[in-house]
Amino acid sequence: MKKYLCKFFKEFSYPEEACELLEQTYDRIYSDESLKDEFEELLKCYENQIDCDFSKLLEQMTAISSKADIHVYTGNMLLLICLSKTLKQYYLTAGVDEQIWFTSMCDLKYKLMECKCVYDIWGTFVPAWFGWFYSMRRFAFGKLQFEVIPFRRNYEKEGVVLTPDSRVINVHIPRTGTRLDRAGLMESYRAAAEFYKNRPASEFAGQPLAFVCHSWLLFPRNKEILSPQSNLRSFISDYDIIEQGVYDDYAEVWRLFDVNYNGDVEQLPQDTSFRRAYANWIRKGEKTGWGFGVFVYQ
Repeated sequence: MKKYLCKFFKEFSYPEEACELLEQTYDRIYSDESLKDEFEELLKCYENQIDCDFSKLLEQMTAISSKADIHVYTGNMLLLICLSKTLKQYYLTAGVDEQIWFTSMCDLKYKLMECKCVYDIWGTFVPAWFGWFYSMRRFAFGKLQFEVIPFRRNYEKEGVVLTPDSRVINVHIPRTGTRLDRAGLMESYRAAAEFYKNRPASEFAGQPLAFVCHSWLLFPRNKEILSPQSNLRSFISDYDIIEQGVYDDYAEVWRLFDVNYNGDVEQLPQDTSFRRAYANWIRKGEKTGWGFGVFVYQ
């Protein structure tokens, strides 16, 4: 497994400091026979069943991290990277392109960098998020991530009818560190549409395909902040916003600023036009919020 770790770090271009810490974490666990056995039992559990209790694996990893005196965020990341080896085999067995595995596993690095930015720790503070990746219910294509979910609402527009039982494709926007350019977004939607429509017994064959998204980015008033030429404004405009709400505070702004908001807007990084505009929005006491929208892909 140590050899796989080193190969994985190189393949995904992990920062040298993170590689060193994760290797040290691995060595610390494997230097204790009891902890080594416990850790390998987690790997074996996933090897035996892709739909094993993922939350239980994370709970046991928390206990291992505590015994090994390592930060739980770092322990989480080590476990997830090690499990990715088995996940690749699950992909190959299911006949899913290995490139999709690679793009999906890029999210580990996105969360690694996010954790370093927000908490100054190499690891991940949202390990439960990866459950659907490892059960092969969530996949990444280009700049976006997708999963099939029930719509649970009624919707009708321009001949497209969705009922609560309709299956739709839920969209997530990972923190890739790159721009959401129009061409890249359309390529992500195209690849996802092709993947889901061509799957065996696809529920989307021969019918319009609806993407849905629930995000702070889709809060309609964000358009008051973004310039008309903004890539984010273009992303928002694709969606017919059918639900929205406001947050009680600014706790969610870490998703844009990569820091936990302590009430001092001047401490927020303002190195991009969107961050500067958003910080000014907070200064004025304006509300932030979320939106839920539908994008019918033709």
